[in-house]
Parts: sequence; structure tokens; C-alpha cells
Amino acid sequence: MKPILKNDIQKALLDLGIQKGWHIIVHTSLSSIGYVCGGAQVIIEALLESVGKQGTIVMPSQSWKNLDPETGVHWDVSKEDWDLIRENWPAYQKEITPTNTMGTVAEMFRTWPGTLRSNHPARSFCANGKMAKEIIENHTLSNIFTMDSPLGKLYELDGYVLLIGVDYDKNTSLHLADTLADYPSKHNCIEHSAIFENGKRVWKAYETLYVDGNDFIQIGKDFEQSHVVKKTKLGKATCTLMSQRELVDFATFWIEQNRN
Repeated sequence: MKPILKNDIQKALLDLGIQKGWHIIVHTSLSSIGYVCGGAQVIIEALLESVGKQGTIVMPSQSWKNLDPETGVHWDVSKEDWDLIRENWPAYQKEITPTNTMGTVAEMFRTWPGTLRSNHPARSFCANGKMAKEIIENHTLSNIFTMDSPLGKLYELDGYVLLIGVDYDKNTSLHLADTLADYPSKHNCIEHSAIFENGKRVWKAYETLYVDGNDFIQIGKDFEQSHVVKKTKLGKATCTLMSQRELVDFATFWIEQNRN
């Protein structure tokens, strides 16, 4: 396949109509595109250039392995060794802790000059640009995907969602809709993560909304039937751009109507 150059990425972003000053959360799969000359680096460069100094790029930087083994995130460790994980898993440090399955682009973006990362030990976000500080600040333990989270801050900014080579099951903005919706099976759970508290590593318990995304792909399909969603191709990948606020408002209603 013909190599994908930075010019090709820039053209795809222009085709989608992305403008200077926009604030966009990006979910991407580098491998889905094909051979990208320059890899994750040129994708990040193109994204930041597309919104300019007045805009902001946001990406998920979740480190969800910093959760209790009981949740299943350490499936390769036997139950007899769960206490060893709880006692020894490194405490979250936003400058050091790597992402888990967020992709090559998000992992590089985490360390990109000027990028800021939120404080949540398992569900953090990164942002780079004019509104980066405002978006990532005050991301507290129980405040994973609420209106006070980075997703909610982007909603207030009337931002956008860009999917590159991934489907709606990777679209974290739908978790914001989950927190806003009212439905019978909605419930909280207790999560645990390793953090630094008063200079010491502790295994911290906190209450938060149970994370559920099994119906996200269907929500996305239904959303595209009734809303403006722009698409273009980048190599082998489909790029999908939408208003985050429109998506969240639609998904909130959808969840209330369809979840038991």
C-alpha cells in the first residue's frame, strides 16, 4: 500500500472541515490506517496544526490496570496472587504511568511537549492547546466521566469527537451520556487504585458510576441516522467527525429509552 504522508493526514482533516480554534477529543488506531510515514508523530503534528494555537486536542490516557484485580483487569494473574498486586502495583504518577490499550498515538501524545494529563489514576485524559489546563484540572477519584470531568469540560466548550480507524465502542464521550442518563439499572460501584496520598503509596477505595459500554456501537449507528456526521478515508481507516454535544445529548436520551 502507498505510504500515508503527513500531507495526506492534513488533507483528511481539511476534508472533514476541522478549523482553527476547535477543541477535539481524538480516538485513533494507528495500525488501522496502514503504513504511516513518521507514525504517531506525524499524526499528532497534523492534529495540533489543524486546530492551531487557539484550539485544543484531547485524548484518553487511561491506565485502567491500576484497578483492583477483582475487576478482571489482571486476568493473567491467579486469584491467589491478587493481594500481591494490591500491595505492589505502582502508584499513579501522571508524568510516568503509561496508558493501557489507548493506542500508540495516545501514548506518544501523553509525553508530547506541552501536553497536560489529568489526575485520575485509572481514567485520565491528556490535553494540549489553549484550553488544556481547564479541561484536565480537578479530575477527582469519583469524578470519572461526569460534567466536572474532562469530557464535561469539552461538552461545555461545544467541542468535537474525531474517530480515526475506531468505532463508537472507543468513543469515551458516550460515558458522559451514561452519567447524565436516568435508567433503572444505573448503579455505582467501588473501585480501588494505587495513588500517592500525603507522600505515601496507598491502595485507595472510591465510589463511582459503574462503567458500561456494551451498547455504544448501536448508539453510534442510530446517531448517524439522524445527525450530521462527516466521514473521510485516511489510508485504510475511516475518519469520523461529530459534535460532541449533539452525540452526548442524543445518547443520553437513547440510553434512557433503551436500557433496562
